Amino acid sequence: MTIIPDFDLDDTLRTLDSASKKFQEGSKEEKTIQLAAISLLYVLHIGKTKDFQKYYQDIRDPSYQIKVSHSFSTQEEADGWLSSGNATDGERVKIAGQGFQVIQLPKGLRFLRAPLPEELSHPDTK
Repeated sequence: MTIIPDFDLDDTLRTLDSASKKFQEGSKEEKTIQLAAISLLYVLHIGKTKDFQKYYQDIRDPSYQIKVSHSFSTQEEADGWLSSGNATDGERVKIAGQGFQVIQLPKGLRFLRAPLPEELSHPDTK
């Protein structure tokens, strides 16, 4: 993936719109591109454009490392920690070798599957 030094949200949205039109309406590709555009529009809607741009720069930095705060052997162990009241929204954890993020929902904290970089590595590069 190429680093875009001067990330321009409006230009990116126009490009996504143009790209989505190259695929049949309702296709997996068109839906995926639309989801990416909607995600960016949401970032704009909630006023987090600068936070997103910083995150984008951070994650593209080769020295960037996701910080995993806790590692659990089992889902039960992780669920116990989550219900203990010690977890915080946004915290990254590993459960049985898989990455998750703690998210705050109306009914409380939950785990959201969020693969870690090592889980996303291409098999030929391992």
